[in-house]
Amino acid sequence: MRERADARTEAALAAAAIRDPREFYRERLRTLRERDPAAFARAVAYFEETLIPRAADPGEDAVAAWLDYGRYLAELVAPGRTVEIDRAGRATPAGARVSADRLVLHLPHDAREAALLVSLPRDLSAPQRASYDLLVAGRTEIRNGA
Repeated sequence: MRERADARTEAALAAAAIRDPREFYRERLRTLRERDPAAFARAVAYFEETLIPRAADPGEDAVAAWLDYGRYLAELVAPGRTVEIDRAGRATPAGARVSADRLVLHLPHDAREAALLVSLPRDLSAPQRASYDLLVAGRTEIRNGA
């Protein structure tokens, strides 16, 4: 099942308009392993019992399964709310299905915590880039270009 899930994930991500989120999620797992071993165990259980079967299922959207996992991980790291930022820079609560052209961030309730990346479009608009720079990377200067 794991091989089938990996193959379906690779194919789905190659066709998707988002960047591969698995690296962001690995960082969340490292954070959980250090901060909260019980939450880390829940994340691993979700991966094995929910994510892998969904990603392996031909009737499921493998990318959507991964994005759901990313939201779950973000909530384990820092309770908060998840928002979508459209190409114009407007934020709305994230729905059940996320559009590929949206930047998706988890905003922790604790303002001392940085926003956590859930989904990153391959092509960010300038307002999305500014949101990413400020909320995720902590940059306070506007960058030109990439």
